[in-house]
Amino acid sequence: MAAPKKYPDDLRARAVRLYRESDPKPTIRRLAEQLNVHHEALRNWIRQAEADAGERHDRPTTEMAEENRRLRAAVAFDAPGSPTRRGDAAPSASSDGDAPTVT
Repeated sequence: MAAPKKYPDDLRARAVRLYRESDPKPTIRRLAEQLNVHHEALRNWIRQAEADAGERHDRPTTEMAEENRRLRAAVAFDAPGSPTRRGDAAPSASSDGDAPTVT
């Protein structure tokens, strides 16, 4: 389970919009102080918005990141030894007390 978000989505959207619509561009640190958010959080939000808009190619878009998360979960579900793996038979104990066998 993911950690709860420290900043609400509407604050994030407003902060990115303020930065992108400003001319000249404010320093990220100063804008972050004005909005009472950490400057690295604001920098990451701006970089993600640029990736989502196709302006950056050094990080995945939000859509790509969500797809990767979904695929990783599906692969983990199908991993050998996973207790929830589809198609695996549950081990059963033999009647003579030996080690369990897969049926």
